[in-house]
Amino acid sequence: MFNGRIGLTPQDIYDKDFKVDTRGYRLQEVDKYLDQIIKDYVEFINIIRELKTENKELSRENMELKHELRNLKANIDIVKKSEKEITNVDILRRLSQLEKYIYDKEWLFLRKRCFFIK
Repeated sequence: MFNGRIGLTPQDIYDKDFKVDTRGYRLQEVDKYLDQIIKDYVEFINIIRELKTENKELSRENMELKHELRNLKANIDIVKKSEKEITNVDILRRLSQLEKYIYDKEWLFLRKRCFFIK
């Protein structure tokens, strides 16, 4: 039972017979004590089952979290490699290009309008 670490089962304790001699133990005391041992062993086995179940659940959760962490680290590495650092100079260039685009369109529009007005 339990990979050989526990030698007695509740049934083994229950089935145990003691030899009685004239100066032996009182049978009622021995039986009462053995009943308590059996009760403790049954509770011990139940606790072990509960802990094994909890251990399996926690191990599964741990593996899921490790897998999620691995995925997140990989995603961070991908983002770091693909991400370009944006500086103020880049923003000014972009703004300049947009202004040029807008004002050129506006200028062309005004120029065409003036042409039609004449």
